[in-house]
Amino acid sequence: MRTGISLTVSPIDRQRLSALIRDRNAPQKHVWRAEIILSSGDGVGTVEIMRQTGKSKTCVWRWQERFATEGFEGLLRDKTRPSRIPPLGPEVAERVVALTLQDPPGETTHWTADMMAAAASISPSAVRRIWKAHGLQPNRWRQFKLSNDPQFVDKLRDVVGLYVDPPAHAIVLSVDEKSQIQALDRTQPGLPMKKGRLGTMTHDYKRNGTTTLFAALNVLDGTVIGKNMQRHRHLEFVRFLNAIDAEVPTGKAVHVVLDNYAAHKHPKVRAWLGRHQRFTFHFTPTSCSWLNAVEGFFAKLSKRRLKRGVFHSVVDLQAAINRFLQEHNQQPKPFSWTADPDKIIAAVKRGHQVLDSIH
Repeated sequence: MRTGISLTVSPIDRQRLSALIRDRNAPQKHVWRAEIILSSGDGVGTVEIMRQTGKSKTCVWRWQERFATEGFEGLLRDKTRPSRIPPLGPEVAERVVALTLQDPPGETTHWTADMMAAAASISPSAVRRIWKAHGLQPNRWRQFKLSNDPQFVDKLRDVVGLYVDPPAHAIVLSVDEKSQIQALDRTQPGLPMKKGRLGTMTHDYKRNGTTTLFAALNVLDGTVIGKNMQRHRHLEFVRFLNAIDAEVPTGKAVHVVLDNYAAHKHPKVRAWLGRHQRFTFHFTPTSCSWLNAVEGFFAKLSKRRLKRGVFHSVVDLQAAINRFLQEHNQQPKPFSWTADPDKIIAAVKRGHQVLDSIH
């Protein structure tokens, strides 16, 4: 043992060290450290410990000193060591952020980690760390469209008010059409999913016709009234309104949220509305289809039933849609509006201010 160091192992530490050595799940570096301490406590010399453990003299001395100063717990952790690569200073991060907020050189539209690494003379992984720390994602983007409706604020508050606080003894329906749903049949059958392999589907397909789904989402209970029709005109819309009128209990006022499609404002539709006084139309602002709650149902239908579906005819497509509607109505969920309309209005105002400053 190293001169000047007297190592005494208490019975409790000896028991813990022995248990550590017997533990088959213990890291090997903890095991040989425990072996060094137990042998040292038994009076075994440094040369013999080196032979038993295969470690160097300085290694044996280091862990003897660690145990003498920190005890058993000191064997279970390594001391932190400074990286061989000096850390990047804050000025590097500031430069990367400033470059990211500018257009990249040449004909590229956005920065990549490799391009930024070359421009800033750092590694791509360092660029990604800086971007993550500052919430920057140059590879991603979002689409937007500003509404130019002069009554945007009034219509927004009107529709959101129906969602959040519907009138008493009334039904609020979100109505829209999902047009041109294609009955696509694949040219070859795909293979099912199996362990280690995704399901497959041919890239090419055969068109077997289209259908249009007219849907009305009851925001109070989440049920959907749906009808498949061949065309997408005011005549079909009036037929769908008659279907809604037949299903909604008599005596209930009906508030209908719908977009500004021309078929919804046709003179014959307005005449029908005049004959059915319990129906009230609430139009969303222009370019605001996201405000119509039934769009969420259409997205669910597309994702879960239509996108991977195989339909040999329009009849098959319509039957599949009807079955999906039935399953949805068996376990409906009420629609819940959570967005703050004041924040939406402020965002639209900022967008128009930016456009005005550009022009």
